[in-house]
Amino acid sequence: MVPPDFLRLAAHPVRWRLMSALAAGDLRVRELVGLVGEPQNLVSYHLRLLRDGGLVTAGRSSLDGRDSYYHLDLDRCADGLAGSGGALHPALVGGRAATPEPAGPASVLFVCTGNSARSPIAEALLRRAAGGRVEVASAGSHPKPRLHEEAVRVLRERFGIDVSGQRPRHLDTLAGRRFDVVVTLCDKAREVCPEFGAGSRRVHWSIADPAAAGGDFDRTAAEIETRIRHLQPVLAT
Repeated sequence: MVPPDFLRLAAHPVRWRLMSALAAGDLRVRELVGLVGEPQNLVSYHLRLLRDGGLVTAGRSSLDGRDSYYHLDLDRCADGLAGSGGALHPALVGGRAATPEPAGPASVLFVCTGNSARSPIAEALLRRAAGGRVEVASAGSHPKPRLHEEAVRVLRERFGIDVSGQRPRHLDTLAGRRFDVVVTLCDKAREVCPEFGAGSRRVHWSIADPAAAGGDFDRTAAEIETRIRHLQPVLAT
């Protein structure tokens, strides 16, 4: 019997190390090369196999269009793991695990450039999902005068969240504060985001600006909602 596709892809040691690295956040090839300790041509080869298998996607960096960020599709991995168990024995078929609650108070900061779309959407969605168990904030390196009207709309229409009274804030207003997790959602903001306390965890989500030409706020909000769901178990640990 041939092993399921997911197992054949994930079982290779290099691919497993790549997937483990990408599970923490989006990374560039040169960063993956350093993390897995393999030559770039070998890393690129295995990344291509993971992309062909639908487990990894790549998107051009908004900071440098010649560079790409790689992203691990954790939902596809969850489905692959569940399907692999069922292929071995019917009793091993299972759905996605329930999201655990944080063991104690946690604080999360979302950062993008303008703090007018991506980061306030993430802030609102995590605040709703955590139900008050997580302290959440967002800020921008170059904040806009106001939230983008489409960000306000998508939060209201898709999620029933009203942020119409919220205003973008500058990163400088949070100087001196500590956050357990700092998530950058913009390739530009990643390069300039300061530290927010010793031991804080840095995570990068390479998400295109929906306010740019051809952007889709509904699609961006859906992607952020998925990533928020994957972030919650991290906060629980």
